[in-house]
Amino acid sequence: MVERRRGRAKKIVVLSHLRIKNIALIDELEIEFGDGLNLLTGETGSGKSIIVDSLSALTGERISNDLIKQGEDSARIEGVFGFETNAELTIVLSDSGIEFHSGDSDLIVRRDLSLSGKNRVFVNNQLVTQTFLKKLGPMLADIHGQGEQAALYDIETHIEMLDDFAKVDELKSAVAGSFQKWSSVKAELNSLEKDEAEKLQLVDIMRFQTSEIRNTNLQSGEDVELDAEKRRLNNVEKLSALSAEAHQLLYDEEHSSLATLDRATKIIAELAEYDERFRGFDDQLNSARAVIDELGTTARDFSSTLEFSPERLDEIENRLAEIARLKRKYGETIDVVLEHLRASEERLANIETAEFREEELKKQLALTEQNYLMAASKLHDARVRAATRFAKAVENDLKAVALEKAKFEVKIDKSDSFAVNGNDRVEFYFSANPGEPPRPLARIASGGEASRLMLILKTAARSRDVGRTAVFDEIDVGIGGRVAEAVGRKLKTLAATQQVFCVTHQPQIASLADRHFVVEKEITGGKTNVSVRQLNSAERVDELARMLAGEQVTDAARDNARAMLASAD
Repeated sequence: MVERRRGRAKKIVVLSHLRIKNIALIDELEIEFGDGLNLLTGETGSGKSIIVDSLSALTGERISNDLIKQGEDSARIEGVFGFETNAELTIVLSDSGIEFHSGDSDLIVRRDLSLSGKNRVFVNNQLVTQTFLKKLGPMLADIHGQGEQAALYDIETHIEMLDDFAKVDELKSAVAGSFQKWSSVKAELNSLEKDEAEKLQLVDIMRFQTSEIRNTNLQSGEDVELDAEKRRLNNVEKLSALSAEAHQLLYDEEHSSLATLDRATKIIAELAEYDERFRGFDDQLNSARAVIDELGTTARDFSSTLEFSPERLDEIENRLAEIARLKRKYGETIDVVLEHLRASEERLANIETAEFREEELKKQLALTEQNYLMAASKLHDARVRAATRFAKAVENDLKAVALEKAKFEVKIDKSDSFAVNGNDRVEFYFSANPGEPPRPLARIASGGEASRLMLILKTAARSRDVGRTAVFDEIDVGIGGRVAEAVGRKLKTLAATQQVFCVTHQPQIASLADRHFVVEKEITGGKTNVSVRQLNSAERVDELARMLAGEQVTDAARDNARAMLASAD
């Protein structure tokens, strides 16, 4: 485990240590980063992306078990972040029960992976969910991956960047809440405003059904009782004979059960005078006599009540047929039919009073629509005010990356539609060359221009954030020479106020590093392993020379590298 670092509290977030074990081609490595600009270089395919992916995992991004090193059954990524405590972070941590004190300026984030699927996330050694880490992660680092250039061409991201710059979270929450209320009322009103003919037809059907069920006066369990009575009527003769025979056997013969029991009782009483074991059976014998007596009387009384009635049998069969018809239409049991009646009556009442509800909803809709438009208007005004400042900030920063003549505009069109984030459509317009009017960004920015513009937009949009670690993965795609140097200078300026971590292939950018790390791939014993080491001054010269000249490093390349490092200082 990475040991907790002690020291002064940081005003900006700083990733001080990163430890990776059994990830992809990495056996185990630990990197110590510092303030300012941390640069990572290495040949293509050396494993730089593994480092960035590991950093992404610490900010809550998903990571696959497939990245566990071949032959291992577990892996670990661990980072130590140093920062000064702030209200937002304290709330997030305390709400999750994570121990954190004002004088303790480090936060340890760890992710354990397992082939068994038991992946776990820890913050300060306390188990948390990935969802929580996803919430915490953006407070720690902001990672700009290689695929983010494509996001510039999606205008849906433009409104997000403007809103980041404008700091309109509260206004957006108000709009979202108003939209949800309006949407809910609108949906209910649309449901009531169905075709009137369909509504009337439904009312007629339900009125018929409720009348049909109600008029039968169904009772729960009625069919069971009727079936039992029907069976008795169909078997009157048999039941009469059986009950008479039972009465005789139990009660009304010389050798009936009751007479036999009475004789046995006298014998037991006499035996008890001679042997104690026969004593104490009086209660049981009396209970048996009472049961036989009651059963014989019941058989006699039942026999006397039996009378075959064809009229009653017809009445029962007609009633059962009516019940069976209702069950076929409305449910398998009488209770289901009665529940259908209750639900239909309730729905019928709702439909019959829908006109009153409809008028009420129309009033509610007008009110929620007004509230939404007011909230959306405030958000729109805030965006418009911020758009001018944002465009100016971007244009100023573009000069720092060799786009001195570039023009940048933010177009905001207000629509009549309602949406959860307001009724604005935001699109960025850009022109890299003098004399050309700004046009939609997606149509005109080249790869190199997009790289620089993405850097500027991201940094400008979040320029007022509490400084988080900013990670740029190959921000230098499509550029070189003077432009690469300009991008490096911009990164250097950014690193003066927050920690910056950058993967680059450009020596002009690498020469500006406060700390320079190289990623190397080694093959030992037939196994490939990726390692990372920080370069000293002499090693930096060799690495820059390699980046300038390729595999064949010349003295001229080394001289050029020394000159670049000297000018960077």
